[in-house]
Amino acid sequence: MHQKKKNLLDKIVKKDYNNELEKILENKQFDENVKSTLLSILYKIEVAYKDLENVKKGVESKEEYISNILDIIKNDCDSIKIIKMTDEQNLIPKNKTYIINKDEKEIISYPIERKILYAISKINKKDKIIKEKYFIINETLSELINVGNNINMVEPLRDFNGYSWTNIIQEIESIDHNLIYQNLRMLVGDKFLNKWVKNNEFIIDYFELFKEELENKYGKENKNEIIDLISKISILLSIKFNIDKEKELINIKQSLENKLQEIQDKEKFIENTTKDKLDILQKVKEIDTILNNKDLLQKEYENRNEELPLEKKIFSMRVLAKIMEQEKEDYFKELETLNKILNPQNFINYKNELEDKYRYLKVLDVEDKEKELDILKIQLQKLFIDMIKININKSETRQEIEKIIYDFRYYLLLSYNYENSIKEIKQLKEQIDEMIENIIDKAIDLNVIEKVSDDKKTNYEILKNIFNVRIIKLEDSYLKITKEKDKYFVQIFDENIFEEKMDISKPENLEIKLNKKIAIWA
Repeated sequence: MHQKKKNLLDKIVKKDYNNELEKILENKQFDENVKSTLLSILYKIEVAYKDLENVKKGVESKEEYISNILDIIKNDCDSIKIIKMTDEQNLIPKNKTYIINKDEKEIISYPIERKILYAISKINKKDKIIKEKYFIINETLSELINVGNNINMVEPLRDFNGYSWTNIIQEIESIDHNLIYQNLRMLVGDKFLNKWVKNNEFIIDYFELFKEELENKYGKENKNEIIDLISKISILLSIKFNIDKEKELINIKQSLENKLQEIQDKEKFIENTTKDKLDILQKVKEIDTILNNKDLLQKEYENRNEELPLEKKIFSMRVLAKIMEQEKEDYFKELETLNKILNPQNFINYKNELEDKYRYLKVLDVEDKEKELDILKIQLQKLFIDMIKININKSETRQEIEKIIYDFRYYLLLSYNYENSIKEIKQLKEQIDEMIENIIDKAIDLNVIEKVSDDKKTNYEILKNIFNVRIIKLEDSYLKITKEKDKYFVQIFDENIFEEKMDISKPENLEIKLNKKIAIWA
């Protein structure tokens, strides 16, 4: 049996990963179906990842990517169960395809490979990757980046199969999260974001580093604007996918409004703050009483579970004890904050902090939140394109402009919503056309792509089509210009993919012959 398993591994996974994978699987109580599924996932990634590296320049290497998956399975997955919808003990809610329990290191999933990989990506992430001092957005922006990273991690399995690159919109967990994450990835880099989400210590303030990175590359004004936009978007996305979150944030907003009102009367504020301190100390005392009495802990366990939906049930009294210890720790932090506030030197700072926290929550006042989300998304895309333009102007080498060509091609083919890709959004058309023209001019100047005409307009109209094709490796692409009756067409292709012919105007000062196969890359 052992030899049979070893032969299977040798066939499916390259030898670089054999020993580690075999060791992990031998020490896990996974059934054969789970093991076979994990092997299938790794095999498909092995086949597809090289194409992803070509399409998305600057991503982590295949070795880093697979090692990350193996580390998560080894350290964060004690139990993986694959079940059918008809299973009698099906614990997965109707609107979900998997559930994870981080405390028990458990994944339960339907037999959908990309969902299993998504759950693996999700199970080892901290819910908050932004420090508490940033309040509200430490939750909502953490969620935005984490979800985007999970979707990004599933991409090799979802969109690549070893010979083609597709974009199956219905299989993307959230188009909005993916779009914004890809914006950020192209601005600060894949490596930075991966380090951020994997960071296990809060010694490093990655959000501050993120802002510094943006400011260094794109200037203070752009940095401030993009932070403002993604913060508001993160709040709207959080409530879009979680009705309870909207109620929670509305309550927080109301509380902040009350505090801002209270702070106008300093004496009353000090009186209320002192009362809050006493209330917190009482709550800590109650937690200690429950934790030190087994019967009271049992009763608390039952009471809490009665009010929780199935997917949020507390699995054991031991888990409840950990939750309550964390609650106690949070109360002590709150107490420490109140003590600081009562210090006269900190009072003005506290007022400024309240106003800063309240600023983002004002987005909840908007009546049509879907419309507001779309407005903010468009503003973000316009800003993103302007920031990428800075990279074009700074580019001086062949490698730099090649990366920009690939990045912008990838960006234009991203889904904006369920009907349109970015390149089809009318509000962005003028900016996109200008960007493509700038990229083509720079690419020709740096001898990256061949000029097809001395006429700038003709050159642009023909070469802009490289941003519409899903050819994996653009360096291997060719174009051909044809004429049928009075109409002219351009076709871009490589050895494997022949794209549809695209209409163009009558070419002026064409340097290439009609019907002739011409290499695009210089």
